[in-house]
Amino acid sequence: MGIRHMAKMRGGAAVAVATLLALTAAGCGGGGGGDAKGAQKPSQSQSQNAGAQASTPGKEQSSAPAVVLATLKGQDGMVLEINSVQRDPGGFLTINGQLKNTGSQSYKDTVAWRGIELKGSGESVAGATLVDKAGKKRYYVLRDTESRCLCTTGVSSVDAGQVIPFFAQFPTPPASTGEVEFNLPTFATATVKLSG
Repeated sequence: MGIRHMAKMRGGAAVAVATLLALTAAGCGGGGGGDAKGAQKPSQSQSQNAGAQASTPGKEQSSAPAVVLATLKGQDGMVLEINSVQRDPGGFLTINGQLKNTGSQSYKDTVAWRGIELKGSGESVAGATLVDKAGKKRYYVLRDTESRCLCTTGVSSVDAGQVIPFFAQFPTPPASTGEVEFNLPTFATATVKLSG
């Protein structure tokens, strides 16, 4: 291929790129009816669609509010909502919920939530218990091989209006047990049904 032939090909490619850029710029430009900056105003149907998309939960937005199985009231406006009590295939029972401070001041009396102090438990909700009245058994929060609880940790205080995710894992009661009493020190006791 000669130098003259290559120059013609490069020139043709340059014309093609220039044409593509011109078409792209024309497609992005303001097409009349815009404001002083050239931005096109959305039509009424576009605005309605945008509003519908904003109010529709997507992957980035949280889904519908979680089901509340029980609400335990505590001291000074503290509330614990239990959202699920699920038997796991590995022989665990996991309780998930939310700790909420509905009071007007920061809540700092979290030491009682720790329960019996064991190595590594620190600031936690390791003091939570389950009672199977039918089986006459009490279950404590599980711990790992280093005696750390399988539960929410690092809670030294809860600011006014703050919501903290809560979880605690217990040994699972027998399949015949359909409900248990859940307790966390400083909160009222609640009876919750088991699922899974």
